[in-house]
Amino acid sequence: MDGPEGLFYTSNDNNSHYQITRERDRKMGISIHKWPAAGLVLSLALTLAACGSGSVSAPSGSGSAPAPAAPVTQADAGKPYTVQHAMGETTIKETPKRVVVLVNDAVEAALSLDVKPIGMVKAWGVEPMYEHLKSKLDGVQIVGDENQPNLEAIAALKPDLIIGNKLRQEKIYDQLSSIAPTVFSTRTNSDVLINYKVYAAALNKKEEGDKQLDAFDKRIQAFRAKLGDKINTKVSLVRFYVGDKVRVHYADSFGGGLIKLIGLQRPAAQDKTTFADIIGKERIPDLEADMLFYFTLADEKGETTKTEEQWLNDPLWKNLEVVKKGKVYRVNDGIWNSSGGLIAANLMLDDLEKYMLK
Repeated sequence: MDGPEGLFYTSNDNNSHYQITRERDRKMGISIHKWPAAGLVLSLALTLAACGSGSVSAPSGSGSAPAPAAPVTQADAGKPYTVQHAMGETTIKETPKRVVVLVNDAVEAALSLDVKPIGMVKAWGVEPMYEHLKSKLDGVQIVGDENQPNLEAIAALKPDLIIGNKLRQEKIYDQLSSIAPTVFSTRTNSDVLINYKVYAAALNKKEEGDKQLDAFDKRIQAFRAKLGDKINTKVSLVRFYVGDKVRVHYADSFGGGLIKLIGLQRPAAQDKTTFADIIGKERIPDLEADMLFYFTLADEKGETTKTEEQWLNDPLWKNLEVVKKGKVYRVNDGIWNSSGGLIAANLMLDDLEKYMLK
């Protein structure tokens, strides 16, 4: 699974995915609240307490889970604080100045909180950094990719904080922790807002993080109000990736999650709480909608672009009513899927406003 497939909500449906998520969140001290007029979204109670320096409890494989955390306040810059996260809890001796980030949505989180990492993993695709982030990342060293971070390169940077992800890097958590205090989010899909709170807490930027999330919530509410009856628009999401593979994205994807949070509709064939399906051309009719957005993961050989061209010229594609009406839009893969953070979410909202409010 390449790139984060992050969500902005939890489903109201009584399905197994939701129940598993609820149980996992209970163990991590995560509570579920309603944002005003925004449906169900996730917020995380994280502990920031002065205690010790650089210690880690409940490490990988310990089998223990942190107790639910009480509401907390941000620590003073020069004081230690403790963060509960996917691998237990980690104490950081003071606000970090040398941060290495091993998951793409955390790169966005750091930048949104005015923290420029000294090291980061490569973006998904051909380029080492996403186009919408390049100008903010000049001089940042690449230390591998999400699935295979370079431990030697990380250690050479002498970080005072490492931020990673359990889904991607659980097996090397202890090694990372031996280099610097390490904080993990749980996974990439279905956890965009949860992850953001974890990252903000790790960076000792909880108050600023809360402001960023509040601003994002207000944007969602304002956009929903501007949509009026267009809130009933059925939106189709398609991704061309890895050679000849094509995915239709559902609610448990980055783009699908934002569509769900806004309150926009999905075609019946795409109204699913799962992540995505790999489809063949025989399923092109399932892509019918009022609006269709597609995005393409570039590859060095250009194979994915060729697949995109083949599909867009297929008679079944051309026969879609959404194509005939000119309601098909090519959008940026880094923004609509791969980068998966709060900056991308705001840029995706920009796109939706541009195409839906014109």
